[in-house]
Amino acid sequence: MRTMMPKTLAILVGGAMLASASAHADRADWPENFTVGTASQGGTFFVYGSGWANFVADELGLSGGGEVTGGPTQNLALVHSGDMAFGLTTMGPASDAVNGKSPLAPGMVMDNVCAMFPMYETPFSIAALSSSGIESISDIPDGARIGFGPAASTSDTYFPAMLETLGVNFERRNGGWSDLGGQLQDGLLDVIAFAAGIPIPAVSQLEVQTDVNIIEFTEDELAAVLDAYPVAEFTIPASTYSTLEEDARAVSMWNFAIAACDLPEDFIYEVTKLTMENNDRMRSIHRSAETSIPENIVHNTVLPFHPGAARWYEENGYDIADDMIH
Repeated sequence: MRTMMPKTLAILVGGAMLASASAHADRADWPENFTVGTASQGGTFFVYGSGWANFVADELGLSGGGEVTGGPTQNLALVHSGDMAFGLTTMGPASDAVNGKSPLAPGMVMDNVCAMFPMYETPFSIAALSSSGIESISDIPDGARIGFGPAASTSDTYFPAMLETLGVNFERRNGGWSDLGGQLQDGLLDVIAFAAGIPIPAVSQLEVQTDVNIIEFTEDELAAVLDAYPVAEFTIPASTYSTLEEDARAVSMWNFAIAACDLPEDFIYEVTKLTMENNDRMRSIHRSAETSIPENIVHNTVLPFHPGAARWYEENGYDIADDMIH
């Protein structure tokens, strides 16, 4: 007489066998270490990317970490060239890179860059000291000194063009956000135009020390920018800053984690699985990771997904068009 294994025990044994098989999967072609391209210290990219790198390294038993870079545009080039396995980028610079329009390498089509998972939206927001009298974009005087963040960053790439579209004439300045915040407070800048996760630490710090105006887009300004650039409408909640008394209109771009397309499929599958199945852990790294969920893969219409990432999404019921898989 055949002995039947109880169903619950069978499930447990089967699960253990699968776990064992996964734990002992052939990693011969996996990298022994990896680096994640982030951005300048003190910004959301650096905190998010460094924390995520440590999480992946610990869980997969590898050596890995985040590295300070010039931000999304440079990260695309570093991943494409194979200098870094992973990077964090934004949809605008990604679109330029795959179309051979990257300011770092004009004419070079960066086709070794694949999407892994969605991160969060980057709002574009503007701040000035209340003492300046600048309360709207139309109030910004001709020749205003505007800080746009690190050179070649998402902010520096798109915000000057947006403001030019809206008729603003300015003197362009670059630097880290903390440094630019200090310059604004010292009267060396008139305005700072941010593209960064909110709340922006430099603005929060300014609020403690002085009166600040958070400047929103008018409906007409919003429509003009939405028509001309790869951005989406965004609302800065009033609760973000003590200065805001009500929600403020803005625009945003989505950020995605990227990988070199030639990295092993099994490796990227495990990295994607780990990230997408542990959102609590991701939120503990940075609260913006609350939107680092598989439902938001729809916001990537630019980069092909790595086959390893696509396999996890499809196994879990998320459809990706064939022409969006590398």
